[in-house]
Amino acid sequence: MLLDRAAQAALVGRAARAWARVFGVRARELDGLRVCAGLPGWAYPRGGVTWGDTYVCGPQPWAVSAPRLRHESVHVRQWRRYGLAFALLYLRAGRDPRTNRFEVEAGLADGGYGGG
Repeated sequence: MLLDRAAQAALVGRAARAWARVFGVRARELDGLRVCAGLPGWAYPRGGVTWGDTYVCGPQPWAVSAPRLRHESVHVRQWRRYGLAFALLYLRAGRDPRTNRFEVEAGLADGGYGGG
């Protein structure tokens, strides 16, 4: 039996948390979001990334600010809506956050991309 999309997101999140543990980082709950903060910069793209139901990022205070957590929470909902297909859909939407529909939906300003 195939996993439903939310279960797929949870599975991807478990893998992200396992990845963070390689660096000695454990997940904590911040504003209802699973967050693994404190990874080295090469271990995640941009300022951080949401994999499934888990957000991984570096140690910078802005990475766990309220606006950023709000932005990443939208990405969690997107993972739950699309399941594993979200990774491909996100890549196909393009690298420019200003034209990537998933980044726009999550809020460019909240994501640290400027704009509204």
